[in-house]
Amino acid sequence: MSEGLGEFAESNKKVAILIAVLAAFLAIAEMGAKSAQTEVLTEHVEASNLWGFFQAKTVRQTVVRTAAEELEAQYKDAPAMPSAVKAQIEAWRRTAARYESEPETNEGRKELSENATKHAARRDHARAAYHHFEYGSAAFQLAIVLASAAAVTSVAFLAFVAGGLGLVGAALTAVGFWAPTLLHL
Repeated sequence: MSEGLGEFAESNKKVAILIAVLAAFLAIAEMGAKSAQTEVLTEHVEASNLWGFFQAKTVRQTVVRTAAEELEAQYKDAPAMPSAVKAQIEAWRRTAARYESEPETNEGRKELSENATKHAARRDHARAAYHHFEYGSAAFQLAIVLASAAAVTSVAFLAFVAGGLGLVGAALTAVGFWAPTLLHL
């Protein structure tokens, strides 16, 4: 009988080590999930801010273009347009062109659109990573539960299933860190 208890204690030590390893990997997956979640929120806010700025530039550009066109239309049938009016129309057209693209400040519509699109892509990348981390965490949690049940019941099959789930969790966590867009979950 003491020989059976020794084997039981030895197998429980192995299961306890398995649980400890699974818990460590769970902590890593949860850390990755939290980091990815924060990045999703940060990039989403930045993309939203840039799109808002883009829309404001579009409104300003439309107002300036409309003013130039309206002033030009007023003098369409006139024999001669005063030079001050011509200068104002040209100034508004230059302003409208600057609103379209302003590489010096990265605040033209073109640059704002490009930057907003980049932040949206980063957000989507982080969201994909987040999902992998969450699925990996779920696999680790289930594995810990099954390994705990294996320790209590001495059913070796549960320990093997726990180990398999741990491998699935590790794979999903690795994908979350290194290739979040590889799988579409």
